[in-house]
Amino acid sequence: MLRDVVRRISRSDVALAAGFVVYALLEELLIRMPGDWWPSLLALCAVLILLRRQFPLTAMVPHGIVVMNVFYVEFTIDGEKTINFRLWQVVAMIICSYAVGRWAPPFGPDRRVTRRGLIGALLILYTVVAYYLNNPGDPMADIFFPGTPYVLGIVVANQARKLAEAAAVRAEFRERQAREAIMEERVRIARELHDMVAHSVTVMVIQAGVVRRRMDAELPVDPQLLRGIEEAGRDAVVELRRTLGLLRGEGGDGTAQAPAGLERLEDLVGQVRETGLRVTVQRDGDPVPLLPAVDLSAYRIVQEALTNVLKHAHASHAELTVDYRADGLHLGVVNDGPPAAPAAGGGQGLIGMRERVTLFGGDLTAGPRAGGGFAVTARLPVTAREARP
Repeated sequence: MLRDVVRRISRSDVALAAGFVVYALLEELLIRMPGDWWPSLLALCAVLILLRRQFPLTAMVPHGIVVMNVFYVEFTIDGEKTINFRLWQVVAMIICSYAVGRWAPPFGPDRRVTRRGLIGALLILYTVVAYYLNNPGDPMADIFFPGTPYVLGIVVANQARKLAEAAAVRAEFRERQAREAIMEERVRIARELHDMVAHSVTVMVIQAGVVRRRMDAELPVDPQLLRGIEEAGRDAVVELRRTLGLLRGEGGDGTAQAPAGLERLEDLVGQVRETGLRVTVQRDGDPVPLLPAVDLSAYRIVQEALTNVLKHAHASHAELTVDYRADGLHLGVVNDGPPAAPAAGGGQGLIGMRERVTLFGGDLTAGPRAGGGFAVTARLPVTAREARP
């Protein structure tokens, strides 16, 4: 338990306690009030201030006791009679009174009075009474010094609770938005992959029909037709296996979309250039034939990254990289826009790109560059048609 207590002490706690000690020692040096007991009380007050956030009620208890005049004697400073009550004692009481209001407010999150909060309020009331009994000539000061910091602490605690509730609501809303964006993206991917599989199966059916008719007519069968059926079947199996872990329902009766792939990249870049954005394309490595779903996802990733540049980057130039490497297809879109931070939790476009990359076991990074602008890089590890299960 002691380790937990020490671990929860922050640097600000240490700084406040140290500053309080320095102030108290300076007062003792300049005023030189009588009484040899003050070092012990100063040490106690310093420890209580250090632990005030963790034990606010315990920190407040001594301040309703040491104020009683039974501990003090009258003496004269510069011809004026006074008692040996130190100003740093009032400072310590104010700090601990605020701590009670801040970390033990009378009302809990459900707006009901808590036992802990009730004890804190009684401690403050007891301290006010103790101050009044010790100094009945100035009742407003007796109320002000313990009561004002306590009320301030309650106000700050209430504000902190409201901010925490608002932050929780915003976090829940962002999480719900992300879930909805993921589901929408998965449905879209499902439709696109359904089109790919349907295409492969259609090719298989047509080619198998040709083979059957030639066999019925006792004509020779072209081996290329059989290889085409085999290849289309393998492609269909690959696409189905990749979607088993993602899809949770039927693709619906949505309208089929025209196939898209990296072979249409120049058309996409041309459309972007028409908006005024200067786009350069760099191709590296030896291109290999891609599986239909990989080709489609690569195209969509580039499309979304360039769309984000147009929407958010305020850039004049973007560089697109398409690199075929041994570990997969590497894509990159970098722009020269002003320094910017990504949206909290990532935009829906980034969510969609991550979903597409995750589907194939790849990885994606997106973030601002040190010199300005934004960079999106993706790797799709499965690239060639020859990569069979």
